[in-house]
Amino acid sequence: MEFVGFQLRSNLFVAPMAGVTDRPFRQLCKKMGAGLAVSEMVTSNSLLYGSAKTLRRANHTGEVAPIAVQIAGADPRMMAEAARHNVDHGAQIIDINMGCPAKKVCNVMAGSALMQDEALVGRILDAVVGAVPDTPVTLKFRTGWNLTNRNAPTIARIAESAGVRAVAIHGRTRCQQYTGEAEYDTIALVKTLVKIPVIANGDIATPEKAKHVLDATGADGIMIGRAAQGRPWLFREIEHYLKTGEHLPPAEVTEIHAILMAHLDDLYAFYGIETGVKVARKHISWYTKGLVGSAAFRKMMNTLPDAEQQRGAVNDFFLRYAAEHAHLTYENNSDNKEALAA
Repeated sequence: MEFVGFQLRSNLFVAPMAGVTDRPFRQLCKKMGAGLAVSEMVTSNSLLYGSAKTLRRANHTGEVAPIAVQIAGADPRMMAEAARHNVDHGAQIIDINMGCPAKKVCNVMAGSALMQDEALVGRILDAVVGAVPDTPVTLKFRTGWNLTNRNAPTIARIAESAGVRAVAIHGRTRCQQYTGEAEYDTIALVKTLVKIPVIANGDIATPEKAKHVLDATGADGIMIGRAAQGRPWLFREIEHYLKTGEHLPPAEVTEIHAILMAHLDDLYAFYGIETGVKVARKHISWYTKGLVGSAAFRKMMNTLPDAEQQRGAVNDFFLRYAAEHAHLTYENNSDNKEALAA
């Protein structure tokens, strides 16, 4: 797929998720079939550029191009400076966050709260595009602020007029957070109104759902977030299904064991052992969520203080599991990971 001047492996995108889409996770998803993975949200506050968290979020060493960095803020000048700063430090695509529904972001009129002020949206987009004229700028937002104010079509046209090169739309309003079901009619409408690429996001957790959303919206690609947590091979499953109409065989437990162990090593190397162990806990929980007999393991694993014990516990769990199951088996005899990912 050609996207804003880059040739991508697929039209599958990893949604930027705070505390999740760090470099190890982005690299893993790209290896598993994702065409583009957007970084965690980076602040536009220049006072925080040197903080350990911001430096880590902007660390793209060894990552497969293109490097996409998401910035967040509400001040056009600061957002322009943030765009320039990140391009100077390796960003090849600047993505603007107008989709985050978190209160701590929206309370300072950033993220999806910006959709309430269309004039400010225009000033921010003009400032950022003007600050990095040789770098593609993309925008992620929601269908609107609330159910009676679905202004995604207006925001999309403002973005296109400002020179934004592509948009990604989550099929919920800010007030819905992540509740209820995503709707795709608004995304389909936006696709008819703009000429730039439109990426559809929200509740895409199976190959069939991916195809349905592409067909229903006419979108150029799909963006996957929560469903890929603990299940990065979802991208190759969708990639294969969209190309062939056929399902890949389920991932074997031995392969998943190897994927998780490699992921843990990357986390330890990226964060350092102490922080890496803490970050790894949530990933281990996601990989094993809903698996038969995993609840006691997760409770015990969260008490382990060091990497050696953590690795040992994961090894023991998957070796025992593989002896009993060739493939992942979920509680209630269900292998429907869509429900677990909701």
